[in-house]
Amino acid sequence: MSMKKLAVKVTLALSLLSLAPALAAQTTVAADTPGKTGSGVAYVQPKEWTLTRKGAATIFAAPEANLNIVVVDVGSAADAPAAAAKAWSLYKPEAKRTVRLVTAGTSGDGWDQRVSISYETSPIEHAVVSATAMRTGNAWTVLIADGAESTANKRSGATSILQQSLRPAGYAPETFAGKAPHRLTADRIQTLREFVAESAKALEVPGVGIALIDQGKVVWQGGVGVRELGSSEPVDEHTKFMVASNTKGMATLLLSVLADEGKLKWDQHVTDLYPAFRLGSDEVTKSVLVRHLVCACTGLPRKDYAFILADGGAPASDTFKQLAQTQPTSKFGELFQYNNLMASAAGYLGGALAYPDMELGAAFDKAMQTRIFGPLGMPDTGFSFDVGESGNWARPHGLDVNGQMVEMSNHFNHLITPHRPAGGAWSTAADMARYAQLELGKGLTPEGKRLVSEANILERRKHGVPIGENAWYGMGLMERVVSGVTVVTHGGTLQGYHSTFFVLPETGIGAVILTNADPGAAMLAPFLRRLLEVVYDGKPEAAQSVAAAAARVKAQAKVRRAKLTVPGDAAVLAGLAKTYRNPVDGSTITFRDQGGTPWVTAGFIEGPVATRKNADGTVSVVSVGPGGIDVDALVGNRDGVRTLTIRDSQHEYLYNEVK
Repeated sequence: MSMKKLAVKVTLALSLLSLAPALAAQTTVAADTPGKTGSGVAYVQPKEWTLTRKGAATIFAAPEANLNIVVVDVGSAADAPAAAAKAWSLYKPEAKRTVRLVTAGTSGDGWDQRVSISYETSPIEHAVVSATAMRTGNAWTVLIADGAESTANKRSGATSILQQSLRPAGYAPETFAGKAPHRLTADRIQTLREFVAESAKALEVPGVGIALIDQGKVVWQGGVGVRELGSSEPVDEHTKFMVASNTKGMATLLLSVLADEGKLKWDQHVTDLYPAFRLGSDEVTKSVLVRHLVCACTGLPRKDYAFILADGGAPASDTFKQLAQTQPTSKFGELFQYNNLMASAAGYLGGALAYPDMELGAAFDKAMQTRIFGPLGMPDTGFSFDVGESGNWARPHGLDVNGQMVEMSNHFNHLITPHRPAGGAWSTAADMARYAQLELGKGLTPEGKRLVSEANILERRKHGVPIGENAWYGMGLMERVVSGVTVVTHGGTLQGYHSTFFVLPETGIGAVILTNADPGAAMLAPFLRRLLEVVYDGKPEAAQSVAAAAARVKAQAKVRRAKLTVPGDAAVLAGLAKTYRNPVDGSTITFRDQGGTPWVTAGFIEGPVATRKNADGTVSVVSVGPGGIDVDALVGNRDGVRTLTIRDSQHEYLYNEVK
């Protein structure tokens, strides 16, 4: 061999050796895999994510390569912001982000302190940038999220697994597995009632409907607070609330009954039962079985703005029209992606099978009444807004632009009517208790009558795509293993309404919580924690979670208000067109003067107009009516045409001026 060839071989070998450490440090796993950082912090690496170590930083890269979740062993630091700053310097020293908000979190899972930090981003970035600083003793660990908002949304299940699995070195998680539960005696019931009342007060929630179940029987039901601010009318077990996405489980219960009747099979192709069913992808359309309609696993992303920004009056068939225009953004069966339109289609399929000669919406309403609500004894549950918004009903509430709790119009929530199987039901604590009892009874009503077979009611709980650590989505239901205890649950959210129910199948214990204010969402998970504390003598952590959430709500409102110009900047508002139209669906955004106040209307959203100067110098117009759902539109100009652009995490809605 010539010396020249030998030199080339030696050079190549040395080059490969120099690359070897970097290559060895990159690991992609085919299944969720436990691991530890250099300091011994435990984590679970999500399936198909790539791990790279960079000094004290353990970097998890999403398969799209545009989102990193980073765990940094910081060690000692003066405080949480200092720990986060040090973490960024170790992970990405060139990053220069302005801190937007610092809020205290809760201790637990071995961490003595948790602090969340958000950073300024501009709308054009479509980015998520945040840090969570966690301390045990004097040592800090920081979790950083850095990358594309669309991927973070699409891979929320994986990011939740990673975040929820982080625990300090040597920490053994609390477990109640194998421990005998306490019964819900009068004292324990009172403890839970007091927790709800204290939580409602801390979060400024006017009213809460509650039901508690033990050994399959309702042991207490009633309410806390009032139906609306300024009123003395109390919430009780018969007060009506919108239960939003808890409707999904009711709709799949209808499918379970129809499966018993032989009208469908879970593994039957939807197009065999309803030939008009179409998705934006022919391949996915052909793959969809009945069980996939509410599995959140077909790859279709959330697309709520499609009906939030739409004009009112759409028929039930609009669900199928919109699905035909929706493209998947992940592979079939690959990821958890919550899609309201698919759940709506599931309910309407049930209605069409039960009453094929009726209009879709009417057929669904009748099928739910005759197959579910009537036989189960839920007299105050249904889909009529005329009935819901009458008599004993809880009004919706939310924070205004200054962070004050106010009553809201329920107009916005009427948007769900064309898609009501996904979230349009009104119900009460008493009615929802019977729904929870049916779950505990595996298809038997509280009186012991068989409403649905055990096999078909339990089909809805089968583990589908993971949504977090030891948590899975089924069909309109979620199942979690919390501290060794199996919990069947689902939540519901509309503007001013938040609901949940919890069933602990192994104990016969269940609970229902219905709230009439946006901050009510923050009491739902802590209530489950408090329930487990009461039933299993768990560590007292729930109360501090509510206190931290209440402080966070106020801090977020304050920061949001500080970024807004209210009323909007006169020069910006003067430069807007009166009307903008989306060329795809024809929906409009209009501006007008209402009693001297600049006002915007966009589909079901309306309110006063503010403006915001973004971090990159661009300007957005923002509606500032009470509640958490706003128009937030980037002001622009394309080829001399004034534009407004609204974005959710995976879609862009462009509106051009109407001349």
